[in-house]
Amino acid sequence: MDAELEQTLAAIGPRLRALRRDRGMTLEALSAATGISVSGLSRIESGKRRPTLELLIPLARAHRVALDQLIAAPSTGDPRVHLTPKRHRRNGSALVPLTQYPGRLQVFKQVIAPEPRRLVAHTGYEWLFVLAGELLLVLGERELTLRPGEVAEFDTAQPHWFGPSGDRPVEILHIHGPQGDKARVRAHLD
Repeated sequence: MDAELEQTLAAIGPRLRALRRDRGMTLEALSAATGISVSGLSRIESGKRRPTLELLIPLARAHRVALDQLIAAPSTGDPRVHLTPKRHRRNGSALVPLTQYPGRLQVFKQVIAPEPRRLVAHTGYEWLFVLAGELLLVLGERELTLRPGEVAEFDTAQPHWFGPSGDRPVEILHIHGPQGDKARVRAHLD
């Protein structure tokens, strides 16, 4: 086995441990979610057992990440990301997914052209960051105008709508979390 492959395999256990700890999960909870014994999980995380595909798939599902995130295999080929709009309307609106992991926080770059207001409500939590233009956010009876660099977050169970505040498009980063998942902001103070 070559050194690069050995290094990639050796890094999986510590990556799994860090992922579990970041999520505040115990080995017991992860064992219940995956069907892998606590001792088996401990051996994988410590590097004493090499994870097989049969073990990695339930771990990826339990952590709600793509399998390639657990492995972190070296990249090959063209490193450029080729983003394709998921929806593109004739009025100039576009939605470009920046993540592809179902069931987790979804991140989009969005250009929104003027359109009629239509309040909606659904399960989840949203976080909006204005890149360019002015965003009008309607939350129930409240109206807020956000400018570049400003952020809003809200529970999507309340009726809401957002779009340009005037007749020019607005460009935003849009994060949607299912079932109330929120974006977590951590600050490190020296």
